[in-house]
Parts: sequence; C-alpha cells; structure tokens
Amino acid sequence: MSEKIDEIESFEDKVKKLESLLEKLKDENLSLEKSVEIYKEALSLLKQTSKILDKAKLEITEISDE
Repeated sequence: MSEKIDEIESFEDKVKKLESLLEKLKDENLSLEKSVEIYKEALSLLKQTSKILDKAKLEITEISDE
C-alpha cells in the first residue's frame, strides 16, 4: 500500500482508495494474510468515510432547520 489511510485527505480520495481495495480483494490469487490486511484497511477507510458523511448530514440538517 503506497499511501497510509490517515494521509488521505479528501472524502473523494478515500472513496477511490476504497474502490481500489475492493478490486484487489476480488483477486482469487490473493493470500489469506494479504486479504485480511486489505480488509482491515478498507474497514478503517469505510469508518472514516461514514463519519464524514454523518458530519455532512448533520450540517445539512442544521442548515435546513434554520
């Protein structure tokens, strides 16, 4: 993995990285150890993107309620 997930700044870049990781997981020749490593990284990114979306949803709700 060339860049660490904590170094990925934008939501869009995180989603692109997630898509890339999912493609890697489709490789039937991937070892179990590598699959688990990629899965952990993807799960961490998924949690980060979910937090970003939750924050955006809250901001939109607050703006709408004004």
